[in-house]
Amino acid sequence: MSEESKKYTIALCYDFDGTLSPNNMQEYAFIPRLQKSPKEFWERSQKLAKEQDADEILAYMYLMCKAAAANDIKIQKQDFAAFGKNITFFDGILPSKDAPLGWFEEINSYAAQFGAQVKHYIISSGIREMIEGTAIADKFDRIYASSFMYDIYGAANWPAQAVNYTTKMQFLFRINKGIFDIQDTINNFMPEKERPVPFRRMIYFGDGSTDIPAMKLVKTQNGYSIAVHDGTLEKQIAAENLLVENRVNYVSKADYRPSSPLCKQVKRVIAKICAEREVEIFE
Repeated sequence: MSEESKKYTIALCYDFDGTLSPNNMQEYAFIPRLQKSPKEFWERSQKLAKEQDADEILAYMYLMCKAAAANDIKIQKQDFAAFGKNITFFDGILPSKDAPLGWFEEINSYAAQFGAQVKHYIISSGIREMIEGTAIADKFDRIYASSFMYDIYGAANWPAQAVNYTTKMQFLFRINKGIFDIQDTINNFMPEKERPVPFRRMIYFGDGSTDIPAMKLVKTQNGYSIAVHDGTLEKQIAAENLLVENRVNYVSKADYRPSSPLCKQVKRVIAKICAEREVEIFE
């Protein structure tokens, strides 16, 4: 085991759309370029998935390629990155007057007081190349998200990776075992004591149906799952239902400022995880 993996690490794992950012990432720049409304795009994608009996993530990725070609829109890696620059975030994610450090630095600094390091991971059904173009891309140790293959001209032409509700759980196990390359198997046995990040040192943030199995997995394994919402009544009720159904530990509005209930709750969880450190040593 490397010296890095021996450090007391806490993993914060995030969905992206609706969790860190208010809207689906395609809606900030890509869909407007199609001169379509988000509603039109997603309805067409869902219809395609139903007609073809296809995975919904693969369907929307296929539709992105097809619609881009029909509208003469370039979708090379640099174009996705440019789309990503338009993505906005919930309050507190980026540094501001109310959150001078920004979410990631605030949480990292807090955990460091207990001698722990926080690693941040994205596990998203959105487009990795877009996330890599955002203002927060460098805050993550790994970005696991859907991605494309590219033709000889550098244009996206086929899905390379589609992250749905089942593959999200795979990536949690990768973080748990420290096996990050998707070409490497995670199925080989690894004793619990050798795993760099036990599930009890994970906090998962999600908002939608594709997050439910991952949130439930983390919670069942004695970690912590948080369902966030944008503050609208509909989304709040949906999140609170997950709490009633025992799928998450906490529910909170997606406000990441230091004074917010979400930030305070996450800090309490980090303090609790760190307080249990001595128990782990004697296991």
